[in-house]
Amino acid sequence: MARAPANPKAFPTLALETVLIQRVNGPVCGVDEAGRGPWAGPVSAAAVILNPDDLPPGIDDSKVLTEKRRAALEPEIKARAVAWGVGCASVEEIEDLNILHATGLAMCRAVEQLAVQPAAALVDGNYRFRLPCEIQTVVGGDGLSLSIAAASILAKTARDRLMIDLDAQYPGYGFARHKGYNAPIHQAALKTLGPCPAHRRGWSPIKALLEQI
Repeated sequence: MARAPANPKAFPTLALETVLIQRVNGPVCGVDEAGRGPWAGPVSAAAVILNPDDLPPGIDDSKVLTEKRRAALEPEIKARAVAWGVGCASVEEIEDLNILHATGLAMCRAVEQLAVQPAAALVDGNYRFRLPCEIQTVVGGDGLSLSIAAASILAKTARDRLMIDLDAQYPGYGFARHKGYNAPIHQAALKTLGPCPAHRRGWSPIKALLEQI
């Protein structure tokens, strides 16, 4: 018996943006974050207002793109978007605010960086962060909305550069390779070197190591 072909992957579109633009009668940005889960480094966010008449081909959820493809798309998005902005929250802010509110702070900073003020934002996820515009949350938005997908790429590439800088500042942890996430090389370095200032000391694995020192 012949097998039915697998359903092709659905790519993000501007369908959500189109509906929201008509409702708010103004520009709509997509907003996404990168780095909520790692053990080290800042959390970053990006906001993007795309030009529907000048879309870089190949925009997709940053998680399904290779590092090389993200690097190629980043300047294309920045050059062809109506506006874009990137914001971060530091390790210290993550410790002071908790990761959820630090993510909201990074998103707010990203929206504030936009050269064009949006009337509304499509935000990946289901949490309604406080932003300087109306918000519509979209679960799985980086796979549905082109604006959110573009933001996911800018947030990811910006944070990756910061982690490469931290790798040079704190050698031995492998930040340039794993970007602060849980990885065998990261675990081994923590056991040997202990946490550095780039580590999120409120995270359970880091707390446990500090208790052993």
